[in-house]
Amino acid sequence: MIIDAHQHFWRIARGDYDWMTEEVAAIRRDLLPADLEPLAHAAGVTGTVLVQAAPTVDETLFLLDLADRSPLVRAVVGWIDLTGDVETQLSRITHPALRGIRPMLQDIDDTDWILQDGVIDGLRRMADAGLRLDALITPRHLPVIDRLARLLPELPIVIDHCAKPVFDGADPGPEWRHGMTALAAHPQIDCKLSGLATEYGPGWSVDTLRPVFDHVLAAFGPARLIWGSDWPVLELAGSYPDWLTVAQDLTAALPEGDRALIFGRTALRFYGLD
Repeated sequence: MIIDAHQHFWRIARGDYDWMTEEVAAIRRDLLPADLEPLAHAAGVTGTVLVQAAPTVDETLFLLDLADRSPLVRAVVGWIDLTGDVETQLSRITHPALRGIRPMLQDIDDTDWILQDGVIDGLRRMADAGLRLDALITPRHLPVIDRLARLLPELPIVIDHCAKPVFDGADPGPEWRHGMTALAAHPQIDCKLSGLATEYGPGWSVDTLRPVFDHVLAAFGPARLIWGSDWPVLELAGSYPDWLTVAQDLTAALPEGDRALIFGRTALRFYGLD
């Protein structure tokens, strides 16, 4: 059993994907379940977590509709305005597949945005509704998420894409290492092994990504490490089968039970899909 715990779909004509500039022209086309299903089936992926790609409630409703239509999608991570009326927004997107919310923190200039009193209140209401936080962050946010976890120990958090380390050669640097170790001290925080090919760029491989993998494995352990493809963003840097193969090679020395956690069981536990 393999669960892809991080993938996206989009229909361009919906019009709320503001981040789709010429830099991502290669993936600026409609990408929907029929495009992923052959790749997933060939890879042995039996379910996915579909994650938001636009900061609108309307996009979340679109994703939930896709989840109803695609048996591959096991869960949806949507979006709401955490500074607004959280309960009303959640009432609009109530659905059995909705398991989490993702504010697009990497695109917000104010690094401390998520620590505002109003946002903290919104996150608390979100946690009360049984939802989790996908943290789309970069290394500048690591101390912020550390403080957030202290303020809201009841909120399950998963760090997307290993917090997007900035590679200096093959090394992610001491700021990232120290920050991730601090986050791993919070038992409510998990980490997604995803997005690394895109962050590294040309030349990514088992050897170049090994320092990041070894650190997050040591910090979080396999029971809090979750594999995801980040497809179709992945296609900017590589292919679905190549990334899965590299991730499997990175974990090859682990006991089979640990690999089963990383490639499926941890995702099922974190998103409540058991």
